[in-house]
Amino acid sequence: MILFLAGLATALLIGIGCRLLDLPLPAPPRWQGALLVVAMTLGFLVGSAALGG
Repeated sequence: MILFLAGLATALLIGIGCRLLDLPLPAPPRWQGALLVVAMTLGFLVGSAALGG
């Protein structure tokens, strides 16, 4: 749970920093790319939980 919160905080800080510095977000510009990122994140979390991490 702490790892999840750390990842969420890091993502929010990167998003806020990109917005404040007027930088493009380091994310795919299309829905397919965004869904791929979500799928990889969910796969990582499920795999970590399955392995007892």
